[in-house]
Amino acid sequence: MKNNTESLIKPLARSQAELCVQIQQKFSRLSKRLQQLAHYILENQAEIAFNTVVTIAKRANVHPSSLIRFANAFGFSGFSDMQKLFKAKLIEGNSDYQQRIKAVQGDTSLSQEHANKQLLSQLCEANNQALSVLAQQIDAKALGRAQEILNQASVIHVQAVRRAFPVATYFAYLLGNINKPVHLLDSLGGMHKQQQTLINADSVLVAISFYPYGSETTELAQNAAARGVPVVAFTDSLLSPLAQLAEVCFCVKEAEIHCFRSLNATMSLVQAVAISLIPRSEIDSDPSLTSKV
Repeated sequence: MKNNTESLIKPLARSQAELCVQIQQKFSRLSKRLQQLAHYILENQAEIAFNTVVTIAKRANVHPSSLIRFANAFGFSGFSDMQKLFKAKLIEGNSDYQQRIKAVQGDTSLSQEHANKQLLSQLCEANNQALSVLAQQIDAKALGRAQEILNQASVIHVQAVRRAFPVATYFAYLLGNINKPVHLLDSLGGMHKQQQTLINADSVLVAISFYPYGSETTELAQNAAARGVPVVAFTDSLLSPLAQLAEVCFCVKEAEIHCFRSLNATMSLVQAVAISLIPRSEIDSDPSLTSKV
């Protein structure tokens, strides 16, 4: 009898992003040991890229043979073949802005005369695809549950750092304009600890973070969940650290051009969530409310 984890995926993933999607789709069909490894792999991708099988196995608390079985389960002949995807993504994902600029400059599909228009077209096309996927795959029940949690909260605390911070500021702006009690955890003046003391069981934490996941946001979500504070998460994987802590988790796949990742889909999603919090009677009596968001 063949192992039930053999050849789960055909064809082979061509990128680390494709492999992550495949892992999420087939996660329930993996053995408990391989599920444990799947969690570790997706949460420690830099380590997977460059460490040895023995080192990774030790840190993941599995036998080295589990890494080989995991790779086989997704169609790879061995772990090193699968590892190449993580190496490629890490090198690409960690590129600084000078490298990103060089990537744009080296795009031979861009003409000298119309490069700006062509770049805009590429970005628009990629964002349109991301928005289409979001509209098709969003969970209506999750939207309803988020609406319920946010409406019941005494205060909505919103946390994000670095690339995700614009989403947090926009969501806080939207909530304030529809008269929802909102607190943006911006750590202004180094007052992050003082700001966090305002989070209590009657409030809710909205945590926003994408790979490689801000440690500040993850730690805050862990502390909030441990104290019984509901967490609503916006992230990019069901196996992200935020997803394990959240009562409601939205996973968004953003467009990416030349290593520049968009925020359009997430911005659209938080806008939809904010508008859903406006009581229909108020919209009917004051249509100008929607113009504020």
